[in-house]
Amino acid sequence: MRIKFLILFLLSTFCAFSQELKATVSINSAQVTNVNPQIFKNLEKQIFDFLNNTKFSNKEFVKPNEKVNCSFFFIVNKFETNNFEVTLQVNSTRPVYNSTFTTPILNINDKDVSFKYIEFENLVYDQNSFTSNLVSVLSFYANIILASDADTFSDKGGTEFLETALNISNVAQSSGFSGWIQTGKKTTRYNLISDLMSNTFDAYRETLYQYHINGLDRMADDLNKGKMEIINAIETLLKLHKVRPNSLLARTFFDAKTDEIVNIFTGGPVVDVSKVKDNLATISPLNSSKWNKIR
Repeated sequence: MRIKFLILFLLSTFCAFSQELKATVSINSAQVTNVNPQIFKNLEKQIFDFLNNTKFSNKEFVKPNEKVNCSFFFIVNKFETNNFEVTLQVNSTRPVYNSTFTTPILNINDKDVSFKYIEFENLVYDQNSFTSNLVSVLSFYANIILASDADTFSDKGGTEFLETALNISNVAQSSGFSGWIQTGKKTTRYNLISDLMSNTFDAYRETLYQYHINGLDRMADDLNKGKMEIINAIETLLKLHKVRPNSLLARTFFDAKTDEIVNIFTGGPVVDVSKVKDNLATISPLNSSKWNKIR
């Protein structure tokens, strides 16, 4: 009976959590002075409306309470004559099966976002044309969110959205705005989508699926088994590390999951954590102080 309900849950949530966003938007303009704050309030509202009212796929709409929860936090670093330079923090979460908990999926910090915005101009989604860098950046991350969410419910279930994100990136490359082309920087939108679409980094997407479906979603019924499956998922991520040490996608995973992993292995049924601690320290040595909290 549990299997039947789990299948129904996965089918419904995969469709639901792969179609639309429930986004919160916040703009911090504290670093900018002598500017009418209403400009930032209007921008915040337009971004909110764009993210929450745009249909990013051809799938049928679902219930409002089944949208993907995410947040876009902008820090305005510079503003001159309608030209913005900002840092963008993108986060997303999804529910854990048969529980009241949510789990973080993405926690991306993009420090290379610039765009021109004229108050009340229309923000229109079109993956096949470049209308503004603001629209392209928002649309790109919207599809990355949807892809990552779908990957947690179905093995490589987010491919359709990644293909759209890649198309948005390709179209934006000729715009002259930074972040869309290959440079010496590792944390660009170009590198993010290139890695996500590369077979070399399949282990990242496989880890997302194993970690959530076999691990977190199983914990309500068998906490010990769920922990063991998360250990297995981290071993899958270790395969990526052996091919590409310190990869962008491994860092992306731990930017979202580090604190959660520590919490999972410091409470509940005791499992042998020696191997997983070694694997975590190998893949993400920068978080060694946190891994040492695991007992």
